[in-house]
Amino acid sequence: MYQEIENVAHEYQDVEGIALSMPGAVDSDGGIIYGSSAIDYIHGPNIKEDLKQRLNKDVEFENDANCAALAEVWKGVACHENDCCFIVSGTGIGGAVIKDRHVHHGNALHGGEFGYMIMRYDQDEKKYYTWSDDGSTVAVTKRVAKELGVDYHTLDGKEVFDQADNNEVYKYVDEYYRTLAMGIYNLQYAYDPSMIIIGGAISSRSDLLDKVNEQLDIIFSQLTHAHVRPNIKVCQFGNDANLIGATYHYIQRH
Repeated sequence: MYQEIENVAHEYQDVEGIALSMPGAVDSDGGIIYGSSAIDYIHGPNIKEDLKQRLNKDVEFENDANCAALAEVWKGVACHENDCCFIVSGTGIGGAVIKDRHVHHGNALHGGEFGYMIMRYDQDEKKYYTWSDDGSTVAVTKRVAKELGVDYHTLDGKEVFDQADNNEVYKYVDEYYRTLAMGIYNLQYAYDPSMIIIGGAISSRSDLLDKVNEQLDIIFSQLTHAHVRPNIKVCQFGNDANLIGATYHYIQRH
């Protein structure tokens, strides 16, 4: 990884510094990535110091979901907001909390790890289920595959969502939107942000906001004491958000 970054840096000798978007519990100050991620080797070494010494340039890095949120705060849908939440919905649920246009990291660098929120308790199984367990797009595909008796890898998640209204077995898509709406409602009342942004692969669906708002309508019709309706937006930058946000993080620190 260091060698690849060096290769790019040597092509652009005149840049001021290096901005990285990384998975895991990123300690932006200390330079170490804690927690766990799909890339084992990034956990342990002081990446910031190693790269500074190799490249003789300033290096800044931040968690990837936090970067995506910062991109929207800098130049995206939240450019006029001070306090917002960013939800990343994909193979799991991630996210970020923005306070006064800066990332709130939290005591254990887990600020915004909404996927750990408990969303359901199954009385029969005596088991708790988190938002990532119940509310990811992969969770939907796995449930459909189980009902069909097939390996979930053989199913196309996009097709499952596209055909949700035409196939009874794809009913779990409704549960996905219900869980997403529940999470958004909870975040609104826990943090009271002025905007909640949805990112990840699901954000490319044109019917996303309509589906979530349908579920919120049901929630608010039953919880009549609740009057603060979440201001929900879809992210603007898609797959480019991490890099844009990493740049903004660098600018904020310099």
